[in-house]
Amino acid sequence: MVGRTGLYAVLLANAVVVAVFFVQAGFASNALIVLGRLTGLYAALLMAFQLLLVARLPWFDRRIGMDRLTSWHRWTGMSVLWLLLAHAVFVVLGYAHSSSLDPLDQLVDLAGTVEGVLRAIVALGLLLVVGAVSARAARRRLAYETWHFIHLYTYVAVVLAFTHQVAAGTTFTSSPAATAYWYGVWGAALGSVFAGRLVLPLWRNLRHRLRVTAVVPENDDVVSVYVTGRDLGRLPARAGQFFLWRFLTRDRWWQANPFSLSAAPDGRTLRLTVKRAGAGSAALRHLRPGTRVFAEGPYGAFTTLHRTRPDAVLIAGGVGVTPIRALLEELDGHAVVIYRVAADRDAVLHGELSDLARAKGADLHVVTGPPVPDRLAAGELARLVPDIAGRDVYLCGPPPMMTAVLASLRALGVPRPQIHFERFSLAG
Repeated sequence: MVGRTGLYAVLLANAVVVAVFFVQAGFASNALIVLGRLTGLYAALLMAFQLLLVARLPWFDRRIGMDRLTSWHRWTGMSVLWLLLAHAVFVVLGYAHSSSLDPLDQLVDLAGTVEGVLRAIVALGLLLVVGAVSARAARRRLAYETWHFIHLYTYVAVVLAFTHQVAAGTTFTSSPAATAYWYGVWGAALGSVFAGRLVLPLWRNLRHRLRVTAVVPENDDVVSVYVTGRDLGRLPARAGQFFLWRFLTRDRWWQANPFSLSAAPDGRTLRLTVKRAGAGSAALRHLRPGTRVFAEGPYGAFTTLHRTRPDAVLIAGGVGVTPIRALLEELDGHAVVIYRVAADRDAVLHGELSDLARAKGADLHVVTGPPVPDRLAAGELARLVPDIAGRDVYLCGPPPMMTAVLASLRALGVPRPQIHFERFSLAG
């Protein structure tokens, strides 16, 4: 809550500052040009805010979670795109009205005579491409690595847009205070990305020097990978969090995949447990001890940091049990664990869950059967946990199951602050 409130407050304060500088710079005689300049300024502000959302700064990530930050990034990105389109249309139509040129000729004239306009056109074109491949229909057809590579052109567009603002922005140069403000905004945004996406991961990996120590099959489809390194006690990882893992083999070094910790960090070893879902995850079974690992993280707000009640309910579906198992190890207070699987043989880490539940005095329910009828409907949850509305609820599993359980929790009157979940969807 603190992280979200802080972000909202920062964005609102900056929106007011932008409006003040805009008014101080004076208005053009053409109303369309005025609208074009204003939409361009707010597009620039949102673009800087968007960079902050994906900078993966630990303070924000632990309090808000990459899942929510990624969702905000997607919506902010669409807002930026619409504002930039409005900026371009209003400015071109405004100047065309004053010069009596048709809009296309006016655009060509601005690109050829006004410094920075051509760079702005290229930036807008790049953002249109990124927006197109980020649409849900297109995103489902692209491999994550392909989508991510195309998405990197956003940074090129950001630099081009900034240089356009420096060259042609009347508000940017209207006063020393305005110039200092915009340099500060862009410097903070780009500096956050540089620190969170490059400097911090490189520093942590150089410090901890992670390596695979063991690969243990849990069943035919699931494998656990054990990783160790130097000074792991200083790695700020918590149960429920995840890393972006790169295993530095000849055929996998370029692939980064998000996998949760399946055991609470103990300062000596990190463990991830992965179900085969494609060639990348299937290849983990063949990793050799000693393989170097590059891990970005830890990420996620799916931790005990956000607990509001002394007792908890942990609900897992399928391989979503991995962060749930880690959380059970760390939680204090009474816990009820509900593990939803199609059949008993699919209950990964069931032995460990049973031992942990016994040691901590927790109740463990393995719920099996087909999806219909819903074994985690409101009535079933109330039967398993009669006091569920007075507990924190941690939920992780396949998206359809999570959607159904969230509806059940709402029907049971569980307050929203007591429900903790992340969908671990980096690309939206």
